[in-house]
Amino acid sequence: MSQEDVPGVTRGKRGVKPSGKPTLKTIAQMTGLAVTTISRALNNAPELAQDTRDRVQKIASEIGYLPDRAALRLKTGRTNVISLVLEPDEQIYGFGSSLMSGITEALRNTPYHLVITPLFRGVSPMEPIRHIVRNRMADGAIFSKTEFMDERVRFLLDEDFPFVSHGRSQWPEPHPSVDFDNEAYAHGAVLRLAAKGCRKVSIVLPDSALTYAEHLKNGVIRGAAEAGIEYEFASDITSFSPSDAVRNYITKRVRRPDGPDGWICVSEVSALAVIGALEEAGATVGEKAHVVTKQNSPMFAPFQPHADTVHEDFVDAGYQMATLLLKRIAGEREGLQYLAQPKFEWKD
Repeated sequence: MSQEDVPGVTRGKRGVKPSGKPTLKTIAQMTGLAVTTISRALNNAPELAQDTRDRVQKIASEIGYLPDRAALRLKTGRTNVISLVLEPDEQIYGFGSSLMSGITEALRNTPYHLVITPLFRGVSPMEPIRHIVRNRMADGAIFSKTEFMDERVRFLLDEDFPFVSHGRSQWPEPHPSVDFDNEAYAHGAVLRLAAKGCRKVSIVLPDSALTYAEHLKNGVIRGAAEAGIEYEFASDITSFSPSDAVRNYITKRVRRPDGPDGWICVSEVSALAVIGALEEAGATVGEKAHVVTKQNSPMFAPFQPHADTVHEDFVDAGYQMATLLLKRIAGEREGLQYLAQPKFEWKD
């Protein structure tokens, strides 16, 4: 039977198109394969030949086939959806878009699709997680800003619901997570500042409830002890504070006789505020003061050439999280942790 003879299919100028909503049966009729084979090919079943999977997936894409998620959930209990929970401020400097880029790359050639679940200001972080789990809106969840005893982690572990957190918790049970070694970063940053002649370093930390805040503190303490210099933690502000608040604090602190001459930042946003305050106070960066910051976009370094930067790859973090989540959904439970190491490539 030719493609022109397939019921429910018409030929247009750009090729074969279904006259109605394409189904598995439509693809089966176009390929001569069984409906069950079509289903397995679309789910990338490894027992099928690669050319069969490629052929079926190509036709499905060309005719605009989309699975009936309601029917799929009733039949298999699966949705083929991964949910990424994002806050509005996590789009700053491309954090959210970088994660999405990595996640979607890992989901390529799988039956899974990424859906964004927003976490609005003033709403408990538990609310979107409960919504996803109780309504079975996805097969797995990804979220960030992990805390020491994060209740989202506890809830998802108790519910046996697949997830991966960006950041680690302190619950005794190991759980899927992807993190950046912030202790190693802070330690290396302190040693760099000491090598540039700094006698006292300070760091603008994230919220104290977040696990990586403690990792950063430990790195600063260890690095300062090794270098034999003083350290302090910026008080009354965090890396999430408004830029004006950060600038006011830094300006006042630098003008005092015991003020730090080395600064560690955990994001480009806070680094811009710190550098602006240092310049305003007359502490020229690269001369009277020195700055080390993490960066994830290529835009920061060219405009702030006197600050040292360490790349934190959020695209790779997204890729690793999706990869681990797919393994967890498939039933794996061991070795689902990934810790990225900082690469110190200092400028002369």
